Amino acid sequence: MLTKEETVTAIEVMGEIFPNATTSLTKTDPFHFMLSVILSAQATDKSVNLVTPALFARYKTPLELANASRAEVEDYIKTIGLYRNKARFLIKCSQELVANFNGEVPQTKKELMSLSGVGRKTANVVLAECFGIPAFAVDTHVSRVAKRLGMVPKTSDVLEIEKILMEKIPQDMWIKAHHRMIFFGRYQCMARNPKCETCPLLEICPEGQSRV
Repeated sequence: MLTKEETVTAIEVMGEIFPNATTSLTKTDPFHFMLSVILSAQATDKSVNLVTPALFARYKTPLELANASRAEVEDYIKTIGLYRNKARFLIKCSQELVANFNGEVPQTKKELMSLSGVGRKTANVVLAECFGIPAFAVDTHVSRVAKRLGMVPKTSDVLEIEKILMEKIPQDMWIKAHHRMIFFGRYQCMARNPKCETCPLLEICPEGQSRV
């Protein structure tokens, strides 16, 4: 297991490789960005960015989307996986924003997770990206990288990974560490064919050493 210092050093090395690591979703207002994150579940950010301009132009406010028909919303997002369920989530989430939060995206994890379609990861992403509130969202890339490098035990679940990383990494690094780990997992430490031979962290990665 990496120590706190070794974990921070690994994050800093990732930052040297990917100095501009940030969200791949198109940044918009908090309402629309939250919808983008909901849509990105089991879909690529690229596919989400292709459909959201027309969707957001049609539904500019939570109230407009709250009154939308599911069939019409589905038509805007039908190229994205699980689009029927996601259309239902978008409408229900908008209805809840109007009913419970005066149409404003809340700024606490508990309140965000009360919304349809918003799980822990989505709530953390919204807090970090929209409001600059320190949070550590754990997706498949973060999970894979953390386990391969020994930042967390390989048996850790998502909540355990989040907790351990938040303990090991200073709070003011949480947001950028999240982005760096995603980019590192997406372009260097991929699931099937990681680039172990050229990895600057190979010396601290037993799994990578076993591959080369």
